[in-house]
Amino acid sequence: MTSSVNAADAGTGTPDRRWLTRGVGGIGAASLLADVGHEVPTALLPSLLTSTLGAPAAALGVIEGVSDALAGSARFAGGALADDPDRRRRIAVGGYTTTAMLAGLTGAATSVGQVAVLRAGAWAARGLRVPARNALLADVVHPSAYGRAYGFERMMDNLGAVFGPMLALGLVAAVGVRWAIGLSVIPGLLAAGAIVYAIRHTARPAARARVPLRFRVRPLLRGELGRLMAAVTAFEVGNVAATLLILRATELLTPAHGVTAATSLALVLYILYDLAATGASLPAGRAADRLGARGAIWVLATGVALFLAAYLGFTIDTANLALLALPFAAAGIAIGCVETAEHAAVAALAPAQLRGSAFGLLATVQAGGNLAASSVAGILWTAASPTFAFGYLAAWMLIALIGLVTAGRRSTHDSP
Repeated sequence: MTSSVNAADAGTGTPDRRWLTRGVGGIGAASLLADVGHEVPTALLPSLLTSTLGAPAAALGVIEGVSDALAGSARFAGGALADDPDRRRRIAVGGYTTTAMLAGLTGAATSVGQVAVLRAGAWAARGLRVPARNALLADVVHPSAYGRAYGFERMMDNLGAVFGPMLALGLVAAVGVRWAIGLSVIPGLLAAGAIVYAIRHTARPAARARVPLRFRVRPLLRGELGRLMAAVTAFEVGNVAATLLILRATELLTPAHGVTAATSLALVLYILYDLAATGASLPAGRAADRLGARGAIWVLATGVALFLAAYLGFTIDTANLALLALPFAAAGIAIGCVETAEHAAVAALAPAQLRGSAFGLLATVQAGGNLAASSVAGILWTAASPTFAFGYLAAWMLIALIGLVTAGRRSTHDSP
């Protein structure tokens, strides 16, 4: 498998020792700034719709549901587009810029319909850029350092998830909801600038015929990559949205602390989750690189095992804050491991000419699986109990873990 490498590393003979290149740093900065930029309107969208525009809560659900569906579809299309090295650069820059502009314009919306169109457009552009960014990251680093590169990118993204809501709070206090959303365009455009910086420090691909736009899935479902995708699908079908973890903590803490205090404590636990994810991402990538060619699969299995333990922890009815912190921390470490390892494994196993499609397929599986996990878990929560819902999710983690262990052992045996 061939890979484009940052020109600064091309002649060193030790590219793995210089993995944090300007290209990797630029992409990591883009992830941090973009996450800060879109977390602000995301955090303030409920207030804009219900308090400012007078829309019912159902409007928020419809807008977010449609936007998420468009983002998932755009990720699949973006994967095929990103197979072409030149095209992926333009999509990455355009995707970051369009997301920033449309998200910022949401603050000036005067109707629910305008909010819906702007939000859907921003999320579609965000989905379109994801495979291009992930494929671009594989272009700027040596394959021996995929784990560290993707771990760094995930760490920066998770940091953005921590800083974004904090910035939203400060901006609302200073300038109000509409201006706060409008000002989110600044970190978004800075993210686009960071991607441009990364591209300028990436060796251009060798001249070749333009890659035709084709949706290629079947070649990605064979061999090692196919076994990985099967296990990842099982994991994502059980990878519930973090909002359900927050809801679980809120319900458990409310009888002892009251609704207001319980909500605040649940948010503190969510911050712990994000901090744990941030702290785990880069070490997970380092571990994947040290374990060799199939190390990412074993790091992924470790993350799934931690999710299994966390979901079993959430089946326990307890109002003890320390006991609740344990599954939140475990889930945070788990997502840091899983997201890093998924990207590193796909980069390593996908054919270079289909890397964009591979990342598009991964992103589509993630989006579809997360939707299924949250929807089914919510139904089971209401129809039976939270304990039953988290038991269901834990069962999917066990299935995924078995699949990953099997894939890891087969890959080890198949290695020369």
